[in-house]
Amino acid sequence: MGASLSGKDKSMIHKRIRPFNTKATYPEQSLDNDLCQAVVAGKTIYLRGQVPQDLDTRENVAVGDPEGQAEKVMQNIELLLRECGAELAHICKVTVYLTDIRHRETTYRVLGKWMKGVFPVFTGLVVVALARPEWLIEVDVIAELP
Repeated sequence: MGASLSGKDKSMIHKRIRPFNTKATYPEQSLDNDLCQAVVAGKTIYLRGQVPQDLDTRENVAVGDPEGQAEKVMQNIELLLRECGAELAHICKVTVYLTDIRHRETTYRVLGKWMKGVFPVFTGLVVVALARPEWLIEVDVIAELP
């Protein structure tokens, strides 16, 4: 059972960045979920798990290339944080999902380059699969506004 706000303006609870519906994102699946790329709740920013996909066109990027996919993921993270009023230095927590442990060194090297001097807490997981088979990496982030 879903949460109802009984006529309250849902957009006023938190700032929602780049809202979308999963019908458009995953047309081959029977999904109808209202989501967004980021939520700003007070001073905390929660980013949706970022994948190697263009945020505007939904085009998959660097298929088969873990380094290229990690670069695109970090570009997305930087862009979304800017849209929230933050920057990479405001990242507190990073969770990395990899579909193959052999991509760890390559992808972590890219992430480390982008987050040099940030010192976030970092969790890495190896998973069976992500939402699309061509995605090798997904990264979600929690950040704090200054």
